[in-house]
Amino acid sequence: MQDPAWMTPDMAYFRDTIRKFCERELLPNEPRWEAQQHVDREAWLKAGQAGMLCCGIPEQYGGGGGNFLHEAIAFSEQARALAPGLGNAVHSGIVAHYIHAFASEEQKRAWLPRMASGDLIGALAMTEPDAGSDVQAIRTRAVRSGDDYLITGSKTYISNGTQAGLICVVAKTDPEAGARGISLFAVETEKVTGLRRGKPLQKIGLHSQDTCELFFEGMRVPASALLGGVEGQGFYQLMAELARERVIAGLVAIACADRAIEETVTFTANRKVFGKPLIKMQNTRFVLADCATKLSLAQAFFAQCAQRLLDGHLDPAEAAKLKYFATDSCGQIVDACLQLHGGAGYMAEYPIARLYQNVRIHRILAGSNEIMRELIARSLDPLGA
Repeated sequence: MQDPAWMTPDMAYFRDTIRKFCERELLPNEPRWEAQQHVDREAWLKAGQAGMLCCGIPEQYGGGGGNFLHEAIAFSEQARALAPGLGNAVHSGIVAHYIHAFASEEQKRAWLPRMASGDLIGALAMTEPDAGSDVQAIRTRAVRSGDDYLITGSKTYISNGTQAGLICVVAKTDPEAGARGISLFAVETEKVTGLRRGKPLQKIGLHSQDTCELFFEGMRVPASALLGGVEGQGFYQLMAELARERVIAGLVAIACADRAIEETVTFTANRKVFGKPLIKMQNTRFVLADCATKLSLAQAFFAQCAQRLLDGHLDPAEAAKLKYFATDSCGQIVDACLQLHGGAGYMAEYPIARLYQNVRIHRILAGSNEIMRELIARSLDPLGA
Protein backbone atom coordinates (compact mmCIF):
# COMPACT_ATOMS: atom_id res chain seq x y z
CA MET A 1 0.00 0.00 0.00
CA GLN A 2 1.09 3.55 -0.71
CA ASP A 3 2.34 5.59 2.25
CA PRO A 4 -0.18 8.12 3.61
CA ALA A 5 0.42 11.82 3.00
CA TRP A 6 1.44 12.39 6.62
CA MET A 7 4.29 9.86 6.41
CA THR A 8 7.31 12.19 6.31
CA PRO A 9 10.85 10.85 5.71
CA ASP A 10 11.57 11.09 9.44
CA MET A 11 8.41 9.17 10.27
CA ALA A 12 9.22 6.58 7.61
CA TYR A 13 12.61 6.08 9.28
CA PHE A 14 10.89 5.69 12.66
CA ARG A 15 8.44 3.21 11.11
CA ASP A 16 11.29 1.13 9.69
CA THR A 17 13.02 1.12 13.08
CA ILE A 18 9.87 -0.05 14.86
CA ARG A 19 9.17 -2.64 12.15
CA LYS A 20 12.65 -4.15 12.53
CA PHE A 21 12.31 -4.19 16.31
CA CYS A 22 8.97 -6.03 16.10
CA GLU A 23 10.38 -8.56 13.67
CA ARG A 24 13.55 -9.09 15.69
CA GLU A 25 12.45 -8.89 19.32
CA LEU A 26 8.70 -9.51 19.46
CA LEU A 27 7.55 -11.86 16.72
CA PRO A 28 10.05 -14.70 17.38
CA ASN A 29 8.96 -14.83 21.02
CA GLU A 30 5.21 -14.82 20.39
CA PRO A 31 4.75 -18.64 20.56
CA ARG A 32 6.42 -18.79 23.98
CA TRP A 33 4.55 -15.73 25.21
CA GLU A 34 1.27 -17.25 24.03
CA ALA A 35 1.96 -20.28 26.20
CA GLN A 36 2.76 -18.19 29.30
CA GLN A 37 0.06 -15.58 28.48
CA HIS A 38 2.27 -12.57 28.91
CA VAL A 39 5.46 -11.14 27.47
CA ASP A 40 8.78 -11.35 29.31
CA ARG A 41 9.50 -8.41 31.58
CA GLU A 42 12.67 -7.80 29.56
CA ALA A 43 10.59 -7.14 26.43
CA TRP A 44 9.30 -3.92 27.96
CA LEU A 45 12.83 -2.72 28.69
CA LYS A 46 13.95 -3.52 25.14
CA ALA A 47 10.93 -1.68 23.74
CA GLY A 48 11.88 1.32 25.86
CA GLN A 49 15.42 1.26 24.52
CA ALA A 50 14.06 1.10 20.96
CA GLY A 51 11.98 4.25 21.49
CA MET A 52 8.70 2.38 21.14
CA LEU A 53 7.24 3.41 24.50
CA CYS A 54 5.71 6.82 25.23
CA CYS A 55 6.92 8.18 21.89
CA GLY A 56 4.13 10.79 21.98
CA ILE A 57 5.06 12.09 25.44
CA PRO A 58 7.27 15.23 25.67
CA GLU A 59 11.01 14.76 26.09
CA GLN A 60 10.99 16.72 29.37
CA TYR A 61 9.17 13.73 30.88
CA GLY A 62 11.42 11.13 29.29
CA GLY A 63 9.20 10.49 26.27
CA GLY A 64 10.10 10.48 22.61
CA GLY A 65 8.90 14.03 22.02
CA GLY A 66 6.77 12.98 19.04
CA ASN A 67 3.05 13.28 18.47
CA PHE A 68 0.07 11.03 17.99
CA LEU A 69 1.22 9.98 14.52
CA HIS A 70 4.42 8.54 16.00
CA GLU A 71 2.26 6.53 18.38
CA ALA A 72 0.09 5.45 15.45
CA ILE A 73 3.19 4.07 13.72
CA ALA A 74 4.30 2.16 16.82
CA PHE A 75 0.88 0.60 17.44
CA SER A 76 0.09 -0.22 13.81
CA GLU A 77 3.50 -1.76 13.10
CA GLN A 78 3.13 -4.04 16.09
CA ALA A 79 -0.35 -5.08 14.91
CA ARG A 80 0.87 -5.67 11.35
CA ALA A 81 3.72 -7.82 12.66
CA LEU A 82 1.22 -10.14 14.39
CA ALA A 83 3.06 -9.56 17.65
CA PRO A 84 0.28 -8.26 19.92
CA GLY A 85 1.69 -9.43 23.26
CA LEU A 86 3.29 -6.16 24.33
CA GLY A 87 0.36 -4.09 25.63
CA ASN A 88 1.82 -0.81 24.42
CA ALA A 89 -1.38 0.75 23.11
CA VAL A 90 -2.77 0.74 26.66
CA HIS A 91 0.56 1.62 28.28
CA SER A 92 1.71 4.43 25.97
CA GLY A 93 -1.46 5.38 24.13
CA ILE A 94 -3.82 5.59 27.08
CA VAL A 95 -2.29 5.42 30.58
CA ALA A 96 0.70 7.66 29.82
CA HIS A 97 -1.67 10.33 28.51
CA TYR A 98 -3.89 10.19 31.60
CA ILE A 99 -0.76 10.81 33.65
CA HIS A 100 0.49 13.57 31.36
CA ALA A 101 -2.90 15.31 31.29
CA PHE A 102 -4.05 15.01 34.90
CA ALA A 103 -1.21 14.04 37.27
CA SER A 104 0.77 16.57 39.31
CA GLU A 105 4.10 17.80 38.02
CA GLU A 106 5.87 15.72 40.66
CA GLN A 107 3.98 12.60 39.61
CA LYS A 108 4.69 13.17 35.92
CA ARG A 109 8.41 13.43 36.58
CA ALA A 110 8.33 10.36 38.81
CA TRP A 111 6.27 8.09 36.55
CA LEU A 112 6.55 9.05 32.88
CA PRO A 113 10.33 8.55 32.47
CA ARG A 114 9.99 5.09 34.02
CA MET A 115 7.09 4.30 31.69
CA ALA A 116 9.15 5.45 28.70
CA SER A 117 12.03 3.16 29.70
CA GLY A 118 9.77 0.17 30.31
CA ASP A 119 10.67 0.05 33.98
CA LEU A 120 7.08 0.92 34.97
CA ILE A 121 4.16 -0.71 33.13
CA GLY A 122 0.78 1.01 32.97
CA ALA A 123 -2.76 -0.42 33.02
CA LEU A 124 -6.26 1.06 33.03
CA ALA A 125 -8.78 -0.58 35.38
CA MET A 126 -12.20 0.50 34.16
CA THR A 127 -14.25 -2.55 33.12
CA GLU A 128 -16.09 -4.54 35.78
CA PRO A 129 -18.03 -7.82 35.68
CA ASP A 130 -21.31 -5.84 35.52
CA ALA A 131 -20.05 -2.64 33.90
CA GLY A 132 -18.33 -2.51 30.53
CA SER A 133 -19.11 0.22 28.05
CA ASP A 134 -21.45 1.87 30.60
CA VAL A 135 -18.88 3.59 32.82
CA GLN A 136 -21.53 5.07 35.13
CA ALA A 137 -22.54 1.56 36.21
CA ILE A 138 -19.25 0.79 37.95
CA ARG A 139 -19.41 -0.35 41.57
CA THR A 140 -15.80 -0.04 42.73
CA ARG A 141 -15.87 2.34 45.68
CA ALA A 142 -13.24 4.75 47.01
CA VAL A 143 -13.87 6.13 50.51
CA ARG A 144 -11.79 8.87 52.14
CA SER A 145 -10.01 7.70 55.28
CA GLY A 146 -7.84 10.41 56.81
CA ASP A 147 -4.99 11.14 54.43
CA ASP A 148 -5.83 8.09 52.32
CA TYR A 149 -8.58 6.45 50.31
CA LEU A 150 -9.78 2.89 50.78
CA ILE A 151 -10.73 1.27 47.47
CA THR A 152 -12.98 -1.79 47.36
CA GLY A 153 -14.27 -3.65 44.32
CA SER A 154 -13.06 -5.60 41.31
CA LYS A 155 -12.13 -5.08 37.66
CA THR A 156 -11.96 -7.51 34.77
CA TYR A 157 -10.40 -7.85 31.29
CA ILE A 158 -7.48 -5.67 32.40
CA SER A 159 -4.69 -5.48 29.81
CA ASN A 160 -1.20 -5.54 31.40
CA GLY A 161 -2.94 -6.44 34.65
CA THR A 162 -0.47 -8.97 36.03
CA GLN A 163 2.67 -6.93 35.28
CA ALA A 164 1.44 -3.36 35.77
CA GLY A 165 3.18 -1.23 38.37
CA LEU A 166 0.95 1.80 37.80
CA ILE A 167 -2.79 1.26 37.45
CA CYS A 168 -5.33 3.98 36.73
CA VAL A 169 -8.38 2.82 38.69
CA VAL A 170 -11.86 4.15 37.98
CA ALA A 171 -13.92 4.28 41.20
CA LYS A 172 -16.96 5.98 42.66
CA THR A 173 -16.29 8.52 45.38
CA ASP A 174 -19.99 9.51 45.54
CA PRO A 175 -22.38 6.72 44.47
CA GLU A 176 -25.37 9.07 44.52
CA ALA A 177 -23.91 11.65 42.12
CA GLY A 178 -23.98 9.70 38.87
CA ALA A 179 -21.24 10.77 36.47
CA ARG A 180 -20.17 13.48 38.92
CA GLY A 181 -19.39 10.84 41.52
CA ILE A 182 -16.67 9.07 39.52
CA SER A 183 -12.97 9.63 40.23
CA LEU A 184 -9.71 8.34 38.75
CA PHE A 185 -6.84 7.10 40.92
CA ALA A 186 -3.23 6.40 39.86
CA VAL A 187 -2.13 3.48 42.03
CA GLU A 188 1.51 2.50 42.47
CA THR A 189 1.10 -1.21 43.05
CA GLU A 190 4.38 -1.69 44.94
CA LYS A 191 3.27 0.81 47.56
CA VAL A 192 -0.18 -0.55 48.44
CA THR A 193 -1.72 -3.48 50.25
CA GLY A 194 -5.10 -5.01 49.50
CA LEU A 195 -4.50 -5.50 45.77
CA ARG A 196 -4.95 -9.04 44.47
CA ARG A 197 -4.37 -10.06 40.87
CA GLY A 198 -6.28 -12.93 39.32
CA LYS A 199 -4.86 -15.59 37.02
CA PRO A 200 -4.44 -14.73 33.32
CA LEU A 201 -7.78 -14.98 31.54
CA GLN A 202 -8.27 -17.52 28.74
CA LYS A 203 -9.17 -15.62 25.55
CA ILE A 204 -10.21 -16.47 21.99
CA GLY A 205 -7.25 -14.53 20.62
CA LEU A 206 -4.42 -12.23 21.72
CA HIS A 207 -3.09 -15.17 23.73
CA SER A 208 0.26 -13.55 24.41
CA GLN A 209 -1.30 -10.42 25.88
CA ASP A 210 -1.44 -10.12 29.67
CA THR A 211 -5.13 -9.92 30.65
CA CYS A 212 -6.49 -10.58 34.13
CA GLU A 213 -8.92 -9.63 36.87
CA LEU A 214 -8.01 -7.25 39.69
CA PHE A 215 -9.47 -7.31 43.19
CA PHE A 216 -9.31 -4.35 45.58
CA GLU A 217 -9.81 -5.56 49.12
CA GLY A 218 -9.71 -2.37 51.15
CA MET A 219 -6.74 -1.20 49.12
CA ARG A 220 -5.31 1.86 50.85
CA VAL A 221 -3.88 4.56 48.58
CA PRO A 222 -2.65 8.05 49.48
CA ALA A 223 -4.96 10.98 48.74
CA SER A 224 -2.35 12.16 46.23
CA ALA A 225 -3.33 9.18 44.05
CA LEU A 226 -6.54 11.03 43.12
CA LEU A 227 -5.77 12.31 39.62
CA GLY A 228 -6.48 16.03 39.37
CA GLY A 229 -6.74 16.34 43.15
CA VAL A 230 -10.51 16.88 43.13
CA GLU A 231 -13.17 14.20 43.54
CA GLY A 232 -15.79 13.73 40.84
CA GLN A 233 -13.62 14.59 37.85
CA GLY A 234 -13.07 11.01 36.68
CA PHE A 235 -15.90 10.79 34.16
CA TYR A 236 -14.81 14.00 32.45
CA GLN A 237 -11.17 12.87 32.47
CA LEU A 238 -12.22 9.61 30.85
CA MET A 239 -14.32 11.39 28.24
CA ALA A 240 -11.41 13.70 27.43
CA GLU A 241 -9.15 10.75 26.62
CA LEU A 242 -11.64 8.20 25.27
CA ALA A 243 -11.59 9.79 21.82
CA ARG A 244 -7.86 9.02 21.62
CA GLU A 245 -8.49 5.44 22.74
CA ARG A 246 -11.11 4.98 20.04
CA VAL A 247 -8.89 6.38 17.32
CA ILE A 248 -6.18 3.95 18.46
CA ALA A 249 -8.66 1.06 18.25
CA GLY A 250 -9.51 2.16 14.72
CA LEU A 251 -5.92 2.43 13.55
CA VAL A 252 -4.97 -0.99 14.96
CA ALA A 253 -7.92 -2.49 13.10
CA ILE A 254 -6.79 -0.74 9.92
CA ALA A 255 -3.29 -2.19 10.30
CA CYS A 256 -4.71 -5.70 10.72
CA ALA A 257 -6.95 -5.28 7.67
CA ASP A 258 -3.99 -4.07 5.62
CA ARG A 259 -1.95 -7.14 6.62
CA ALA A 260 -4.92 -9.42 5.80
CA ILE A 261 -5.20 -8.05 2.28
CA GLU A 262 -1.45 -8.27 1.74
CA GLU A 263 -1.41 -11.91 2.85
CA THR A 264 -4.40 -12.76 0.67
CA VAL A 265 -3.05 -11.14 -2.47
CA THR A 266 0.13 -13.19 -2.08
CA PHE A 267 -1.75 -16.40 -1.32
CA THR A 268 -4.23 -16.11 -4.20
CA ALA A 269 -1.46 -15.21 -6.65
CA ASN A 270 0.34 -18.46 -5.81
CA ARG A 271 -2.64 -20.76 -5.32
CA LYS A 272 -3.92 -22.41 -8.50
CA VAL A 273 -7.53 -23.46 -9.10
CA PHE A 274 -8.67 -25.06 -12.35
CA GLY A 275 -5.25 -24.51 -13.82
CA LYS A 276 -4.88 -20.78 -13.16
CA PRO A 277 -3.99 -18.53 -10.21
CA LEU A 278 -6.88 -17.95 -7.83
CA ILE A 279 -6.38 -14.20 -8.14
CA LYS A 280 -7.42 -14.44 -11.80
CA MET A 281 -10.90 -15.63 -10.81
CA GLN A 282 -13.52 -12.90 -11.01
CA ASN A 283 -14.95 -13.64 -7.56
CA THR A 284 -11.49 -13.36 -5.98
CA ARG A 285 -10.81 -10.09 -7.74
CA PHE A 286 -14.15 -8.59 -6.74
CA VAL A 287 -13.75 -9.64 -3.11
CA LEU A 288 -10.25 -8.13 -2.98
CA ALA A 289 -11.53 -4.98 -4.69
CA ASP A 290 -14.23 -4.63 -2.01
CA CYS A 291 -11.69 -5.18 0.75
CA ALA A 292 -9.21 -2.67 -0.68
CA THR A 293 -11.94 -0.05 -1.03
CA LYS A 294 -13.08 -0.44 2.58
CA LEU A 295 -9.48 -0.21 3.72
CA SER A 296 -8.84 2.99 1.74
CA LEU A 297 -11.97 4.61 3.19
CA ALA A 298 -10.91 3.67 6.74
CA GLN A 299 -7.38 4.98 6.15
CA ALA A 300 -8.68 8.30 4.86
CA PHE A 301 -11.06 8.62 7.80
CA PHE A 302 -8.22 7.84 10.22
CA ALA A 303 -6.01 10.54 8.67
CA GLN A 304 -8.82 13.06 9.12
CA CYS A 305 -9.46 12.09 12.75
CA ALA A 306 -5.75 11.97 13.58
CA GLN A 307 -5.27 15.51 12.31
CA ARG A 308 -8.23 16.75 14.35
CA LEU A 309 -6.81 14.98 17.40
CA LEU A 310 -3.46 16.71 16.84
CA ASP A 311 -5.26 20.04 16.49
CA GLY A 312 -7.26 19.45 19.66
CA HIS A 313 -10.60 19.52 17.87
CA LEU A 314 -11.60 15.88 17.57
CA ASP A 315 -15.31 15.48 18.20
CA PRO A 316 -16.21 12.40 20.32
CA ALA A 317 -18.84 11.38 17.77
CA GLU A 318 -16.25 11.43 14.99
CA ALA A 319 -13.95 9.20 17.05
CA ALA A 320 -16.89 6.85 17.62
CA LYS A 321 -17.59 6.77 13.87
CA LEU A 322 -13.99 5.86 13.10
CA LYS A 323 -13.85 3.18 15.76
CA TYR A 324 -17.13 1.67 14.57
CA PHE A 325 -16.40 1.84 10.85
CA ALA A 326 -12.75 0.73 10.99
CA THR A 327 -13.30 -2.21 13.33
CA ASP A 328 -16.44 -3.38 11.53
CA SER A 329 -14.66 -3.11 8.19
CA CYS A 330 -11.65 -4.97 9.57
CA GLY A 331 -13.86 -7.85 10.68
CA GLN A 332 -15.46 -8.04 7.24
CA ILE A 333 -12.12 -7.83 5.45
CA VAL A 334 -10.40 -10.48 7.55
CA ASP A 335 -13.36 -12.84 7.24
CA ALA A 336 -13.46 -12.42 3.45
CA CYS A 337 -9.70 -12.89 3.18
CA LEU A 338 -9.79 -16.04 5.29
CA GLN A 339 -12.49 -17.45 2.98
CA LEU A 340 -10.23 -16.89 -0.03
CA HIS A 341 -7.55 -18.97 1.72
CA GLY A 342 -9.91 -21.95 1.77
CA GLY A 343 -8.90 -24.70 4.21
CA ALA A 344 -5.51 -23.08 4.73
CA GLY A 345 -7.26 -20.13 6.35
CA TYR A 346 -8.36 -22.36 9.21
CA MET A 347 -4.81 -23.44 9.98
CA ALA A 348 -3.10 -21.50 12.78
CA GLU A 349 0.22 -21.54 10.91
CA TYR A 350 -1.18 -19.02 8.44
CA PRO A 351 -1.17 -15.33 9.41
CA ILE A 352 -4.77 -14.91 8.28
CA ALA A 353 -5.93 -17.42 10.91
CA ARG A 354 -4.16 -15.52 13.68
CA LEU A 355 -5.61 -12.27 12.41
CA TYR A 356 -9.08 -13.83 12.49
CA GLN A 357 -8.57 -14.77 16.14
CA ASN A 358 -7.20 -11.41 17.18
CA VAL A 359 -9.41 -8.86 15.43
CA ARG A 360 -12.73 -10.03 16.87
CA ILE A 361 -12.11 -8.08 20.07
CA HIS A 362 -11.79 -4.80 18.16
CA ARG A 363 -15.56 -4.46 17.85
CA ILE A 364 -15.86 -4.76 21.64
CA LEU A 365 -12.92 -2.92 23.25
CA ALA A 366 -12.85 0.87 23.78
CA GLY A 367 -16.64 0.78 23.89
CA SER A 368 -18.60 -1.80 21.91
CA ASN A 369 -19.70 -0.84 18.41
CA GLU A 370 -23.31 -0.86 19.59
CA ILE A 371 -22.38 1.86 22.07
CA MET A 372 -20.53 3.73 19.30
CA ARG A 373 -23.68 3.75 17.20
CA GLU A 374 -25.67 5.09 20.14
CA LEU A 375 -23.14 7.90 20.67
CA ILE A 376 -23.27 8.75 16.97
CA ALA A 377 -27.08 8.76 17.03
CA ARG A 378 -27.12 11.08 20.06
CA SER A 379 -24.98 13.57 18.17
CA LEU A 380 -27.64 13.62 15.43
CA ASP A 381 -30.73 13.76 17.67
CA PRO A 382 -32.18 17.31 17.72
CA LEU A 383 -34.27 16.41 20.78
CA GLY A 384 -31.24 15.67 22.93
CA ALA A 385 -30.62 12.79 25.32
